[in-house]
Formats: sequence, C-alpha cells, structure tokens
Amino acid sequence: MANTKTKNKTANNGLAHSIERNDGIPYDADLFKDIHINRSAVERRAGTLGKRRSVKKQWQAAWLLRAIGFIDLTTLAGDDTQSNVERLCAKALNPIRQDLLDALGMSDTKITTGAVCVYHNMIPYAVEALGDSKMPIAAVSTGFPAGQIPLPEKLKQIELSVAAGATEIDIVISRELMHTSNWKALYDEVKACREACGEAHMKTILATGEFPTLTKVAKASWVSMMAGSDFIKTSTGKESVNATIPVSLVMCRAIREYHELTGYKVGYKPAGGIRTAKDALNYLILIKEELGNDWLNPELFRFGASSLLADIERQIEHHVTGSYSASYRHPMA
Repeated sequence: MANTKTKNKTANNGLAHSIERNDGIPYDADLFKDIHINRSAVERRAGTLGKRRSVKKQWQAAWLLRAIGFIDLTTLAGDDTQSNVERLCAKALNPIRQDLLDALGMSDTKITTGAVCVYHNMIPYAVEALGDSKMPIAAVSTGFPAGQIPLPEKLKQIELSVAAGATEIDIVISRELMHTSNWKALYDEVKACREACGEAHMKTILATGEFPTLTKVAKASWVSMMAGSDFIKTSTGKESVNATIPVSLVMCRAIREYHELTGYKVGYKPAGGIRTAKDALNYLILIKEELGNDWLNPELFRFGASSLLADIERQIEHHVTGSYSASYRHPMA
C-alpha cells in the first residue's frame, strides 16, 4: 500500500503536534485475518526485557525523569472532587520537588507529566486549574469502563467532553464485537468515535485483560488503527488484569507493522497496574527496542497511571540522597 499520510497537524490545548495524525485506512480484513500469535514465543521475548538491559545510577535517574513526561496523571475514582482534581493538576505541572531538580543540575528544566486524565464532569475543574499551561486534558468516554451504552450515546459523550475542554479522548471498545469477531462493526464504531473527536486526539482502549487470546489483541489493534485511532491503549485500569509486557509486545509490533504499511505513527499507552519505577523502565526499554527512539515522545507514548509518579520521585530522591524516604512523604501521583 502506498504511503497514505496527509498533512493533518492539530493543536492540543494550543500546543501544535509535530506528528501527523493517523487518518486511518479503508477496512480490509485481509490485512489481519491470517494473524496468529504464538503466546509462548511472546512470553519468552517479554521475559528477556528486564534481564538483558540494566539501567543504573545517573542513567537510571535520567530515564526516570524522561518517564515523567510520558505519564497521563490520572484520577478516576468514584469519590473524585474538585479539590482532588486541583491537586492532581498541581502535581502534573510540578511533578518533582525543586530541591531534587537542583541536586541533579536540572534547575532550569521544565518537567511536567504528559497529560492529566479525568472523568467528563471533572474537565472544567482541570481546565481552570491548568490555566494557560497547555497541559493536555484527557477525558475517559463512551461509557467508560464497560462501554455498555448505545453508540449514539457514546458519540454524544465524546462531543460533550471536547466541548468542555478535553483535548484527548480515551474511548473503550465494545468488547462484544471482539468476542464475536465482528471486526467490521468494531471498525465502524471506532471510526465514528474518531469523527466525533474532531481535533481532539483519540486513544482507543481495548481492555486486553478481557481478551481470550493474544491473536485477538493483535487483530483488535489492527482494526482500531485502521479506523483512525491516534493511540491504542491496553486497559481501563478497572479490569482484573491490566497492562502486561506480553500484551504490550503484541500491540507494539502491530503498531510497527501498521507504520511500515501506511507510514502513520500510532501511539501506545499501557495503563493499569504500572506502579513502580522498575515497571516504567521495562516499558521504556520495550518501546526503544520494538518501536525505536521516535516513539520515546509524549506524542506517541504514554503511561496511564495514578501512583507511578510517587515511586519515580522516591527513586530519584534515593539517587540524590542515598536513602529511601517513606512513601507517604510523596504526595498524590
């Protein structure tokens, strides 16, 4: 297939994107119908990531500072309040204590998280708290987390969130379509959601913990990208199994193959269960090895996380002081 890229750079909360958006391609089942994933081979490959590479000392600190910029700092609790969102936004804008940055020689470096992620009704609080910072605001949508509402209601939710100020929309697919292998219907649903997003970038959540096979993970990834997803994302964070390295390997290779076919670079977002700095390093190694340095960019890689930032800050403090602080000394991440 010829390179189908078109110029389609959009603004994200006023911040121009340098990565051309994935406009999608016409539905073609022949592109993925013969995919069969060998789970044993995937798990063997995934098991090598943390063993073959080891990042220590100042290099580890540098990688962890880089990881902060990939975090979608998230609060998706049933008891969220305006003050919770304001606190989240304050932390997103200043994720690392200034004394630690000073000790690392990074005093003048402006480090922020990649975005904040909230429920629809919390968007106005995030807009007010972030002000003119240009920090992207992501909103979960389409009946998150189950997705069990009619498509017209899903599209309306997206439109309302964009109108309220969300610049990124995290949608969830209808898992029934995956279980029944109704791939054309899934394509049509994701494509309709992409159109409803307008200029807001769309992350498509597959909820891979509910998939029976890695083969279906690969096929759903292909269908979602064909339909125009800017990112594909593992999980809502509400499933019993969320992001894993084997699933991430399958999704990243689908992204790589889609890019080779179309020229479009689709982003990747593992979410749920990523809590430690070590977890973050393993995902960064995966991205570097499977997709390359171009994807080590907040426009193409994000973590969905709420507690990860606290452990990263704790590890950086250990690098600076030589001692581990108590976790309660690190504010909400």
